[in-house]
Amino acid sequence: MNKSLVKDQSRFLITGGAGFIGSAVIRFLINETNHSVLNLDKLTYAGNLESLKDVADHERYHFEQVDICDQENVARIYREFKPDIVMHLAAESHVDRSIDGPAEFIHTNIFGTYVMLEEGRNYWNSLTGIEQKNFRFHHISTDEVYGSLGAEGLFTEDTAYDPSSPYSASKSSSDHLVRAWNRTYNLPVVITNCSNNYGPFQFPEKLIPVVILNALKGEALPIYGEGNQIRDWLYVEDHARALYKVATEGTDGETYNIGGHNEKTNMEVVKTICNILDELVPEHPAGISHYDELITHIADRPGHDQRYAIDASKLQNELNWIPEETFETGIRKSVKWYLDNEKWIEHVSSGEYQNWMENNYELREAK
Repeated sequence: MNKSLVKDQSRFLITGGAGFIGSAVIRFLINETNHSVLNLDKLTYAGNLESLKDVADHERYHFEQVDICDQENVARIYREFKPDIVMHLAAESHVDRSIDGPAEFIHTNIFGTYVMLEEGRNYWNSLTGIEQKNFRFHHISTDEVYGSLGAEGLFTEDTAYDPSSPYSASKSSSDHLVRAWNRTYNLPVVITNCSNNYGPFQFPEKLIPVVILNALKGEALPIYGEGNQIRDWLYVEDHARALYKVATEGTDGETYNIGGHNEKTNMEVVKTICNILDELVPEHPAGISHYDELITHIADRPGHDQRYAIDASKLQNELNWIPEETFETGIRKSVKWYLDNEKWIEHVSSGEYQNWMENNYELREAK
């Protein structure tokens, strides 16, 4: 898609917009562009509208509580909102949860993606002229579809799929569906596969917020095995910028890997957080003088991939994107955000965030 063909006031349909990455994309679209946004989210446990409170009353922002597996309502939203670009982020995404209960991952990530594609195809076929030419379905996926790397090498867009968990298998399946709808039906699509995200508003089941919050409470900092697993860390606001780049400028049918150029072992991540907390919160919980004394090794999880690392050169060379944050700057920002946003954390911990829509949110009809 040529950037000049993207209208200054396009209509973006964002699925999973109340989630961690989706909310960052919506905040970017509302604060940095003139586009209109419809946030379609089922509001599962990880959907938190409080992460969007700063844009909730904006005239260009709209919300619909809809399950992407609800074909009738998805079709209605396509008809009524008339999106120019769909950014499909809605997914069950936590590996541990997929191991304990894979069925929901299969249903949401595979069947839900089918519904979004099929109703997107029906809508796209109803368009004519420049509107049909400029429509784009952007599927947001993960580097976990590629499996585990050895000590050397990087994931590229041509790396063969080799998923290890029910989560990554379900995302692999959804990626293949998107490519099939492009090749069989000519639906205009782009796919992105990203490395591990971190930053503000991340639900506290992931490594970085778990470590920050547990440390502040003087609780154990759980590390799988020896903590030698390597991940490439991507600051979520850098990811949001990259996703917008691909959605508006990416080439039809292409895949783009998005990485932060920040390979760290899990142990390095945890110790970095502990060192920052030692500096910023020197009043330690009782019984410790340094936060890293709370590190606790636990049994490794089944099928745990050893190393992920992204080659993002295609995105850099073709679309001129590079991350703005290093891991050192991004992780410090993240720790400070959690220290400065106790109310958000309290609401998540207590479950009160799930009442946010009812108590604080005025639903807007898509215009």
